[in-house]
Amino acid sequence: MAEKNEELNEATASKKISKLEFRGGPFVATVPLVFFIVWAISLSVAQLVTEQALILGMVIGLILGLLLSKSKWSDYAQGLFDGMAQPIGVVAIIAWFWAGMFATLLQAGGLVDGLIWLGFQTGLEAGLFVGLTFLLAALFSTAVGTGYGTVAAFGILMYPAGIVLGADPVILLAAILSGAVFGDNLAPVSDTTIVSATTQEADVPGVVRSRFKYSIAAAIPALILFVILGGGDGSGDGAALAQLQEEVAPGGLIFLIPFALVLYLALSGHHLLTSLTWGIVTSIVMFVILGLPLTDIVHIYQGEDGAVAEGALMSGLSGYFNMAILILFILSASYLLELAGTMERIKDFFLNIINGVTRRAELSIFAIVAFLNSFITINTAAEIAAAPFVSKIGKEMNLHPYRRANFLDTVSSALGYIFPWSGGVLLAWTTIRGAAENYDFIPVVNPTEVFPFVFQGWGLLIVMLIAAITGWGLRYAGKNGEEIKPKDYKA
Repeated sequence: MAEKNEELNEATASKKISKLEFRGGPFVATVPLVFFIVWAISLSVAQLVTEQALILGMVIGLILGLLLSKSKWSDYAQGLFDGMAQPIGVVAIIAWFWAGMFATLLQAGGLVDGLIWLGFQTGLEAGLFVGLTFLLAALFSTAVGTGYGTVAAFGILMYPAGIVLGADPVILLAAILSGAVFGDNLAPVSDTTIVSATTQEADVPGVVRSRFKYSIAAAIPALILFVILGGGDGSGDGAALAQLQEEVAPGGLIFLIPFALVLYLALSGHHLLTSLTWGIVTSIVMFVILGLPLTDIVHIYQGEDGAVAEGALMSGLSGYFNMAILILFILSASYLLELAGTMERIKDFFLNIINGVTRRAELSIFAIVAFLNSFITINTAAEIAAAPFVSKIGKEMNLHPYRRANFLDTVSSALGYIFPWSGGVLLAWTTIRGAAENYDFIPVVNPTEVFPFVFQGWGLLIVMLIAAITGWGLRYAGKNGEEIKPKDYKA
């Protein structure tokens, strides 16, 4: 049996494709990715972006690549499978599933309600309430790792409350978006953190530790600006505030315990999956102790159309199914560039511009990531598309994986909540429109109005641009993967 398995493994390995040729030359291999980018832009303009639609665009692009392949179609297909089989994608997907289950458990436990209740109890108004909203949104998004979930949750309750308490609606919405940026960028369980780390062959805890200084450098001035500029006229009344306060309770604050545990374990050097597993187990135990319905965790029953699986664990898994498929397809499309020699040509082009200057390399990485995020409205998808270019240029200049991951994630997280056509901003707009149907005193802020005031997003962009120009935080990779400061580095 063992001999047969060895023969099968050898046969599979021998099929691995090392080179592909395309009609028209190596740059024709970019057709799948270029089509995907154009498709994503078109969907964004039409406000029709969904993860399923993005997957379809990638599939069509890969079919076009097949039709343009000069090599055997079977070799092209094998090249796609080889691309999907890269450890980068598998690690990211597994980490997503664990992180998704943990995040939904915290949400099901009522953590967001607890944080919003805490905000109500402070008695702060106007600009001070806006500043508090930013801090609580940042804490929640760091705990659950989802910026989109933060925007939706805080938009439903915290936004109406802020209006009642005299907050400026535009600045208040910008504070919610900025809190989402903070957690999306820094949380160990965030999808963008996981993708940036795994694609640059770095460990998540190390990336988070190295990224903290950039996040705080942007967050402090953002908080000050929100407090100063956040005051408005207040168009609600006491009855409306009382109604909102009745909808939340403090009980969910206890779920800060598993969040703190995961954060401690992850930053202490434990593997992310180990840390998340302990967080999941602790959360489930707390459900039992608190007497919360176990069906909120998992509920499998016979429905009218067959078996149905629901609950936080199932939602956490299913929430990443589409993105998992998309990352596999994009990895395949990127791998085609390797097989066709296109990536080498692109790398040489940038290296000629960079000419051995680290500052130029980092500015090039910044520009590539920003360019793709400007057009691909889901920042995780844009990050996946940019990752191979960041890795190639960064490795050529021997930049440490943490440094590469920080540029990739920070720029992606920021732009995902700034542009009026970005997924985060459109979700915020949709959320407050829904809230306005329940509360007639709520003004609906246009996405173009909030654009200049997402201070955490703009702050991160400025911080990373300064880091690229000045070399602040620059680290090179040592022989054993250790971080080396510029003054100690010898090329």
